[in-house]
Amino acid sequence: MLRLSEEVATAVDEGQPVVALESTLISHGLPYPQNLEVARALEAEVRAAGAVPATIGVVGGVPTVGMAAADLERFATRSAAVRKLSRRDLAVCIAQGADGATTVAATMALAAAAGIAVFATGGIGGVHRDAAHTRDVSADLTELARTPVLVVCAGAKAILDLPATLEYLETLGVPVVGYGTAEFPAFYSQRSGLPLPVRADSAEEVASLWAAQRLHSAIAAPGGMLLCVPPPAEVALPAATVEAAISRALARAGAVGVRGPAVTPFLLAAVAEETGGESIIVNSALLRQNARVAAQVASALAHRPW
Repeated sequence: MLRLSEEVATAVDEGQPVVALESTLISHGLPYPQNLEVARALEAEVRAAGAVPATIGVVGGVPTVGMAAADLERFATRSAAVRKLSRRDLAVCIAQGADGATTVAATMALAAAAGIAVFATGGIGGVHRDAAHTRDVSADLTELARTPVLVVCAGAKAILDLPATLEYLETLGVPVVGYGTAEFPAFYSQRSGLPLPVRADSAEEVASLWAAQRLHSAIAAPGGMLLCVPPPAEVALPAATVEAAISRALARAGAVGVRGPAVTPFLLAAVAEETGGESIIVNSALLRQNARVAAQVASALAHRPW
């Protein structure tokens, strides 16, 4: 039931570096035509850094690892008809023959099933700011605890409760590593004020950490690892600017009663409006950067003597 493109299947079989990419950012993370432009750009960044891109989604009920160009265009232009899938939603989407864009959790699950160890995304889901009342905690966190995939990101989405998200990751036993930083990035901003226990300064160092975690998974973390890359300095936004925009976006969400899976895409769109589109520029830049870093890490892993 898992369909790999010929290129991805060959790369996995031959031990070439492969980087998984999610499809939710195409259908639910960015507006058209930026979503399609970014999807194509991410695949190009991975290739330029020496790895094979594998954009993941459910296409017509078939879990697909390495979506075709026509699939990317359909997911970008017909986003209203494309479901947003976490792991729990995969079986239903498959059974009903629908199109589904995979979140971090679902992408991790399908990447692991395909034998892909490295995944690049923008920001993971986490503990929502009102979780004390709503119990809204992203399935991304529990997926990181159980699925052995190295996730390259810019931290958790800034609309979330970042301190609580880090605490939850610690409780789940998920290693969180800063790439060139000892501080948890705040997605749109480079700094959050939250220290990280581990820092790595090269793809080779990250590969070493991941290899040790996998070789000793019986006593170390059995699931994934989070590699946090700050957004590029030239486009990163001041933390105060982002926080003000998020506060206004949260007020708008509360006023119209947005709940459940609709919260994140609503808030991201609202923040984009509140920042005059600057958040979209940051999002696109950090996605491309994360794709490059992930490809470098995948290449270091592929050339590592296990």
